[in-house]
Amino acid sequence: MRVLITSLAVEAHFNNTVPLAWALRAAGHEVHFASHPALTGTITDAGLVAVPVGTDHTHHDLVRDLGAELTGFYRDIDVTGDRGGGYRELKGANTLLTATFYAQANNDSMVDELVDYARFWRPDLIVWEPFTFAGAVAARATGAAHARLLWGPDLFLRTRRMFRQRTAELPEERRDDALEEWLSWTLDRFGCSFDEEVVTGQWNIDQMPPSVRLDLGRPSVPMRYVPYNGPSVVPHWLRTPPDRPRVCLTLGITSRDLPYPNMVSLDQLFEAVAGLDAEIVATFDAGQLAGATRLPDNVRATDFVPLQALLPTCAAVVHHGGVGTWSTAAVCGVPQLVVAGMWDNVYRARRLAERGAGIFLPPDELTPAALRDGLEQLLTKPSFREEAHLLRTEIEAEPSPAAAVPAIAELTARHRVPRPSSR
Repeated sequence: MRVLITSLAVEAHFNNTVPLAWALRAAGHEVHFASHPALTGTITDAGLVAVPVGTDHTHHDLVRDLGAELTGFYRDIDVTGDRGGGYRELKGANTLLTATFYAQANNDSMVDELVDYARFWRPDLIVWEPFTFAGAVAARATGAAHARLLWGPDLFLRTRRMFRQRTAELPEERRDDALEEWLSWTLDRFGCSFDEEVVTGQWNIDQMPPSVRLDLGRPSVPMRYVPYNGPSVVPHWLRTPPDRPRVCLTLGITSRDLPYPNMVSLDQLFEAVAGLDAEIVATFDAGQLAGATRLPDNVRATDFVPLQALLPTCAAVVHHGGVGTWSTAAVCGVPQLVVAGMWDNVYRARRLAERGAGIFLPPDELTPAALRDGLEQLLTKPSFREEAHLLRTEIEAEPSPAAAVPAIAELTARHRVPRPSSR
């Protein structure tokens, strides 16, 4: 089986695909990974075959140019559905996300070259992360089966369904849908037409634990989350067990590269942990630390340490809610304090707090005192670690990437369009 995996050029999105790519390769399948040229080095560093397609997207430049107005809008999009999904809000999100994100991250040259490569290489299956609609377009143009590899709860599809339901209640002349229009124009270039399968995939590969997963009735292959942190070296100091509770402070790798301002200031973090009877490991680079006015004595600042090596030694972690950090902490059974204010980060933080495996602190409630109080609770109340261990057990019961491969191969055989072989 030939498998073409594709993702927009964001390292955190790519990292979530690597364990499956390895599992497919180890099972004897051919795997190529296509993305914008900017991701080529990251792909080859993971030991995968890279296929650069098109020119690098300009989404990040657009966010920088539009500044706080656009980032504020992004943060206000309610993918959790907690605000009831009013039609105007849903339509606004669909329209602006399509124009400023989806069409930018899947720029025309990237889509065109991905389709060209798929026509040349003729994959049986195209796996795409949920924002890389180019994968679905290439599959439709070539007859390949295609699946979305979910890195988080399927919130964007849920809000998409809410939008479509409300649109269907309107007169036909008012049923405009920016995502459908863009994908229709794109597909038309290759002689194909739009239907919702281009948005949903033919099935999902879902890496969320069952208690966090959203069941939208789509065919799905469950798969255990396996952390991948990129090229990593375990530092010497990490080999010595801490003599007091160790706490990780991190804002993730994405915040270093993208123009979105952080929800948390380093000064607030450092004020909260100063004097705490704990060893604080802060994974911040020089650019992030430049914004801090002082470094407390109990804080060890390190540019990078692999979370899958660090977190098993920690009693707690404080972070921004990114899927890689959240999921790695869950795999390691570590209680989490999550300061999350955007998209799926909020949903995961709330689910974690609801089951008692961590604390959710919204950005508008963030103060050094609130942060310290939450951290002290994680360190002193055994129930948080007990629930975090139960979440880890739930994850460990899911099929590994290797165990998921046979189900993926079966679905591929069922969905791909038969064609004469010239291999």
